[in-house]
Amino acid sequence: MITGKYPSLRLRRSRKFDWSRRLVRENDLSTNDLILPIFLTEGKNKKIEISKMPGIFKYSVDMLPKVIDKALLNKIPMIAFFPNTLSNKKNDFGSEALNEDNLVCKALKISKKRYKNEIGLMADVALDPYTSHGHDGIVKNNIILNDQTIKILIKQSLLQAEMGCDVLSPSDMMDGRIGEIRKALDKKNFKDIQLLSYAVKYASNFYGPFRNAIGSKSLLKGDKKTYQMDISNSDEAIREVAMDIKEGADIVMVKPGMPYLDVIKTIKDKFKIPVFAYQVSGEYSLIKNAIDKKIINKNAIIESLISFKRAGANAIVTYFANEVASRLK
Repeated sequence: MITGKYPSLRLRRSRKFDWSRRLVRENDLSTNDLILPIFLTEGKNKKIEISKMPGIFKYSVDMLPKVIDKALLNKIPMIAFFPNTLSNKKNDFGSEALNEDNLVCKALKISKKRYKNEIGLMADVALDPYTSHGHDGIVKNNIILNDQTIKILIKQSLLQAEMGCDVLSPSDMMDGRIGEIRKALDKKNFKDIQLLSYAVKYASNFYGPFRNAIGSKSLLKGDKKTYQMDISNSDEAIREVAMDIKEGADIVMVKPGMPYLDVIKTIKDKFKIPVFAYQVSGEYSLIKNAIDKKIINKNAIIESLISFKRAGANAIVTYFANEVASRLK
């Protein structure tokens, strides 16, 4: 509702000076809004650049202190681990997910021992980094089995909780897994472990570089459209979030980010729950390559992240986290 008219009302007055623009700013970005994803690889003293994601690397677990120290220096509140599992450790059932010496478990254990509660530790709950077919669940006759998959996800969740994970993030999109995981955690006295549900995860075309990074893209048989959300739907997102809140989700995630800003806003307005956004690998690579080729300038990074805040996101998982945090400081 407009409460005045030109010339007595001039909206440009508040834009004239930097100090004035800062005073009336509706949304702002700080280091508190950033979550840093970290890719893990086998071996020692390894730092391997990801070809499809310029400036992003896979690290061996022994290299983590350098990475986490930098995140702490930049006042980033949480990091998230993603493993590049060796192909000879993958099978149809994702058994490596339940190995207490897998990459994520080792990273959690070492990080929690070294940093205690200085920084939050997040890990996905899903089987796709560990399966030979690249899917997030058990496959039988080309069907991803929901309930059988949940049984494994419960075991994976409990293991990661034991290793020191603070925020478990089921990213598999199996129906009912939040409630079953919450019950299992509470039964084992992991009542304070947070559940960040990838409640709204679309069957998107923007995941390619990530799948390359964790080694699942070439293995993926078919697509994930029978369990990830249809890119055309938004009402369905409300149902997904409502279901996961009732089952015990503390936070919900919308993934990808920028193509689904409308969904972030709808969920935030509807539920008033913490909503996180994931600026996924395809979004990162498009922006990064455009900057490197001087098609756009680097201020587009901040602009993209502000769009999440404007839509209502409380925090953003972004591969730009360290770069942005350094600039914000």
